[in-house]
Amino acid sequence: MASNVKMLLAGAAVLVIAGGAYAALSGNKSASGESDKTSVALVTDGGGVDDKSFQQSAWEGLKKWGKENGVKQGKGGYTYYQSKTNADFKTNYDQAAAAGFKNIYGIGFQLTSTINEEAKKHPKTNFMIVDDVAKTQKNVVSVTFKSEQSSYLAGVAAAKTTKTNKLGFVGGMESAVVKTFEAGFTAGAKSVNPDIQVDAQYVGSFTDAGKGKTIAASMYQNGADVIFAAAGGAGAGVFTEAKDLNSEKKAADKVWVIGVDRDQNADGAYTAKDGKSNFTLTSSVKKVGKAVVDVTEKAAKDKFPGGEHLVYGLDDKGVAVTRGHMSAATWDAVQAAKKQIIDGKVEVPAK
Repeated sequence: MASNVKMLLAGAAVLVIAGGAYAALSGNKSASGESDKTSVALVTDGGGVDDKSFQQSAWEGLKKWGKENGVKQGKGGYTYYQSKTNADFKTNYDQAAAAGFKNIYGIGFQLTSTINEEAKKHPKTNFMIVDDVAKTQKNVVSVTFKSEQSSYLAGVAAAKTTKTNKLGFVGGMESAVVKTFEAGFTAGAKSVNPDIQVDAQYVGSFTDAGKGKTIAASMYQNGADVIFAAAGGAGAGVFTEAKDLNSEKKAADKVWVIGVDRDQNADGAYTAKDGKSNFTLTSSVKKVGKAVVDVTEKAAKDKFPGGEHLVYGLDDKGVAVTRGHMSAATWDAVQAAKKQIIDGKVEVPAK
């Protein structure tokens, strides 16, 4: 364990399986001047905290909380445990619990079964699962998002932007969670044009960027000009393919990508034949970082919401779409659709 601590604190480029400095935060002061009574560790799936998506959003949220409350990463602060494969989940949870963390957050539905087991083993430790509902236990909180709502808005944006009436959806693992993105996106697009075509394909993982690129290449070749990449780290392949194609065209002829989980505008920056441009139309944002901060702040005040299922949607700004590079008319259409959803006039399907 000591070697892992040194590797993380030294800023090692390669993430280690149980990497992580650890500490209790009982000696730190929050922004309000109150003494924190918690410590926090994230356990990731294979995507890692630099996946430009789901995991990164959670990590950025925790770092934001740390900065705002004067809590530092490393000893006396907070950390993460990187899982390279599913086989690492149990090891990472056990090491985080042994290190004395009061709160351990599992980022991704693949960690649910392990959390169910670990929560029984460590009844005095608080656990959170993000993107799934765990077994009801007093030391476990489940957090999910109405991703279908923000995906619906992304579908409206795509349908208003396409020139071919052909769209693509690239998912990571074919699961109930990712299916909510596909369902919302398709419904949003068809609300604009019932005859629009949506080609939905799955990578089979959240890490295989190469396969994500191959799928995107096939979709673009078949006429799709907007692809929604809801594939975690594998979605990077979609952005790579779009950049490769667009660099050979004028900006007006670009193909588009819609990002996921966090604002991926920076990933769409490129140089077209006629100058600099950007092909990230918008991003369907799932504010995992917000959930991490919310639960952490409650835990710090001895109000950890154990046994509860917290759901974030458009109405509480838990999901959203970015302004991105939509036209003014497209943005107006998206805002109108958003209002209809919040007002209950449109019920977005989740599957």
